[in-house]
Amino acid sequence: MKKREALDLKCEEWEALFEGWKEPRYRASQVCDWIYKKRVLGFDDMTNLSLPLRSRLKEALDLSLPVLIERRQSSRGDAIKYLWKLHDGESVESVVMRYEGRDTACLSTQVGCPLGCSFCATGKSGFVRNLTSGEIVGQFLAMEADIGDSIENAVYMGMGEPFLNLDAVFDSVRNLNHPKMRALGIRHIAISTVGIVSGIRALAHSGLKVRLAVSLHAPNDDLRTQLMPVNVSNPLSSLYKALKSFQEITGERISIEYMLISDINDELSLADELADYLKGLHVYINLIPYNPTDGSFKRPPRGRVEAFRKRLEELGYEVALRKGLGVDIEAACGQLRRRTLI
Repeated sequence: MKKREALDLKCEEWEALFEGWKEPRYRASQVCDWIYKKRVLGFDDMTNLSLPLRSRLKEALDLSLPVLIERRQSSRGDAIKYLWKLHDGESVESVVMRYEGRDTACLSTQVGCPLGCSFCATGKSGFVRNLTSGEIVGQFLAMEADIGDSIENAVYMGMGEPFLNLDAVFDSVRNLNHPKMRALGIRHIAISTVGIVSGIRALAHSGLKVRLAVSLHAPNDDLRTQLMPVNVSNPLSSLYKALKSFQEITGERISIEYMLISDINDELSLADELADYLKGLHVYINLIPYNPTDGSFKRPPRGRVEAFRKRLEELGYEVALRKGLGVDIEAACGQLRRRTLI
């Protein structure tokens, strides 16, 4: 009989497992404490469990993290990029971003990505499959194990589109957040989407209070479709309605991600269009100077970036310029890619 993946299990499933074995429910809390708080990934090492119970757990469950294939640290020490091997031989990349006083895990949700955004290395490397909730959580736990410390923020901004893997993403959020599991604060978790309308609506009704970030990158349909083919099925008019509904239901501010590409979407007239498009929404705009991938696009000069930011601020928006962490190791926004292991 095939073993179940232990990191896929919700707290309630752990409790049901032990109840089925005629064990007390608190065994679930004990095991989850070992895995998610003490970072112990071997049943043999869970010393407050009996030897027969440890043996039974080993027979029924596979408790393992993704296998580290490669680890690269940026020259400034502000990012660490990991290449992980999954159980079927596929691979994903994820990143620890090291800001002053806090670490953030950038998690992947798919092996590759099916959306083909023109500026993103992940989409150009093709799509294989969705990750399981355990594989998503496993990245987080493996990065904590590597740095030997707790990571207090998680962003679903790695490889793949989270809202095309909705169930696994939501389950992984719940497991990271659950007080008996990793107990990561819900306000310390963010999901980034290219604008999948159905996913935004699902998040609004999910009860999850995670932060929402939307990769916009263009304020009109013609330009956005050139950059992001997903705009054909999720046009800006539908996206706006979904964002408006999201805020009416949740009351949450939305982060708008806008990657500035030289001579493509960095004209001041587009800043005006962006401001018009966002009217009526409570947003925070992150400007991201383009991070190089294959040479098709270029990063705008600093002056154009600052002019774009200034125009948006003059129009009443709160704007931040995203610091590109890990550009030298291809760990920044848009640079993660699917790599084939030989």
